[in-house]
Amino acid sequence: MESAEPTESATPTNADAERFEMKVDLAVLQSLGINLYSNAAAVLSEVVANAWDADANKISITWSQDAGSIVIEDDGSGMSLDDVNGRYLKVGYQKREPGNEGLRSSEHRRPFMGRKGIGKLSVFSLANDIVVATRKKDMQPEAFRIDRVSLETAIAGGIAYHPEPVEVPADLPPHGTRLTLTNLNTKRAGVTIRALRRRIARRFDVLSFDPAAADRFAIVINGERVGFDDREDLARIEYFWSLGASPIPATQTPAVKRRWELDGLVDEKRGWRLSGWFGSVATPNDLQDEEDERESLRNIIILARKRPIQEGILDQLHFNKLFGSYVTGQITAEFLDLDGEETPDIATSDRQRLIEDDERVTLLRTVLRERFLEAERQWTAQRPIDKFKGLMQSYPEVHAWVDERPASHRQAAQKLIQTIAALPFEDESPRRELFRAGILGFERVALDATTAQLNEFVDAVTVDDILPVLASQRTLEDALYAQILRSRIAAIEQLERLINDDDKERALQEHLFENMWLLDPSWEHPTANPEMEKSLKRIRGDVFEPSEEENKAQGRIDIKYQSAAGSHLIVELKRYGRKTTLDELFTQGAKYWEATRDVLEKQGMPSNGSNVEVIFVLGQPMNPGPIGKKTAEETIADRLDGINGRVFYYDEMLANARRQYVEYETVLAEKQGDLAKVLASLDPPVDEPEDPDEADEVATEALNEDATESAAEETADVTAVPAPPAVDPVPQTDAPSSV
Repeated sequence: MESAEPTESATPTNADAERFEMKVDLAVLQSLGINLYSNAAAVLSEVVANAWDADANKISITWSQDAGSIVIEDDGSGMSLDDVNGRYLKVGYQKREPGNEGLRSSEHRRPFMGRKGIGKLSVFSLANDIVVATRKKDMQPEAFRIDRVSLETAIAGGIAYHPEPVEVPADLPPHGTRLTLTNLNTKRAGVTIRALRRRIARRFDVLSFDPAAADRFAIVINGERVGFDDREDLARIEYFWSLGASPIPATQTPAVKRRWELDGLVDEKRGWRLSGWFGSVATPNDLQDEEDERESLRNIIILARKRPIQEGILDQLHFNKLFGSYVTGQITAEFLDLDGEETPDIATSDRQRLIEDDERVTLLRTVLRERFLEAERQWTAQRPIDKFKGLMQSYPEVHAWVDERPASHRQAAQKLIQTIAALPFEDESPRRELFRAGILGFERVALDATTAQLNEFVDAVTVDDILPVLASQRTLEDALYAQILRSRIAAIEQLERLINDDDKERALQEHLFENMWLLDPSWEHPTANPEMEKSLKRIRGDVFEPSEEENKAQGRIDIKYQSAAGSHLIVELKRYGRKTTLDELFTQGAKYWEATRDVLEKQGMPSNGSNVEVIFVLGQPMNPGPIGKKTAEETIADRLDGINGRVFYYDEMLANARRQYVEYETVLAEKQGDLAKVLASLDPPVDEPEDPDEADEVATEALNEDATESAAEETADVTAVPAPPAVDPVPQTDAPSSV
């Protein structure tokens, strides 16, 4: 396009009505523009990336919610009319594709951040009206307005959409682009300036700034440059790990007590490496912000080309929750966004997730997990030492006890106390209990153990061990109840898998006999009596030990004897597809009932039959025969009443079980969620001294949740919970000065 004399204030005419044309599908607009981005920072990340790719040195964001507008301006290369129509208004334009703009920017040779050509739609999730004003150096400026409602109407009608030409602002700089957003979406735009700065600071690796550098880049929000201080987590970090050389100036992490450098190598042959950093804070509460509940600092953001490519990675690494609740950081993995056919694009449209089955993602997770496990070991070893030093000022007697141990025992004693000192508690009562128990246990072992044995005892005491023990002592009933509920849920799931599978009739039979509560909740703990079964088969084998041919003719899977709640239960399972009649069931049931009474009498336990019940489990509806004025259910109940007979149907049992499944899941969730309340209710009602190092409620809840699960696993097969023994209250003083 030939150079034209710049126009400071071009007034559009009717002839300009089709000067601009935007091509986009309505579904694309909604899914990749309006609904793709959930917060303002993610939207602005796309705009910042565009400014970076345009060789800008500065992008300025003026956030004026009160004025109802957001103005974003960069001093990049700007756009000509051809650029506007051929690139900006062409949704899906991929600048890195061969024949387009290449792989790097023209002036500063920056690797392009953008790739998919859909980021421009992101602003529609913040505003309904957007005015774009742009000028390429020494060329005519362009300005136009996109109205979301008009755009959607045109697309729905199948006609081309032409953005409305508007007057070019008189103060438009010599080169660059300005976006003015109005008619804002108050929900997504409703974020404080502080929160916005923090979110942007965490999403880009462009915070280092050299004003003399030709390729400098600054993000400015309401007149102030976004820098390291805006992250807010750096100043709170206690322990710091870098992958390779640290990219963070030491002056930005003044609270760090110890630093480690980890190997960032991922694939030596292909030159793939990780760089960046992560760190742990003193308490999980240091990674929360009451002002911005939607953005937790407790996370690791993965970057590629200096911008996010994976918003959250911690939950996918499957390592210790305790360490994970203290961690924040930013890691760069350039191999996730390479150019070329062998390394396709694996980022999702919102750049918050990755395609999980790609080799690069698998390698990323594997290596990161190894590095985090290494860091966790270092943290677990160092943190108790530092916590011990601070906490011993509040527990001078404990400190003195450690110092007074024999030289051969002192190191083991100090490690024990360090482990307990590092535990996160809301108050000091549990720590005092553990100090007391730990010291008593240590002294008991020390009486007749060698130094090596004593060290083995102490080495076995870890944070992960102590918390389940503490939880199992204080929340035993909850743990047992949760275990019972989990077993119930598993039984229902297994029933659903077996009930319609003819090839698994034997498994179905065993499953039902092991879980009789599925038939009747009152049969909580039925008892199988092998001796009674032998007697039934020996004395009345004609009834209780039928031939295979008889079973086949009757459509019978099995007959089983059980006793529950003082009753003798005879249970016959029919095959699911077997059809039967009421007469047939009564005849067979009467044989069971009379034969059982006969066996009981011969064993010296005469019975009138009231404590003998006959249960049939059917798959198909029964033919009750003539019913007269009664219902089928009434007819069946009346006929079987004389033998204490009942009928259950597989499908009905499954429906009831499904309802119970929902109830059990709800109760289990409530029990797990109430653990923190249970623990708090058991604490002595005495004010505790304030401890600046104690961990917050979030970590304690997560840890106790894990502990309860561990306790539940250790208490399998327990059927009764005795009342806990009375415990004398722990004496309280103004300072936790003694054990």
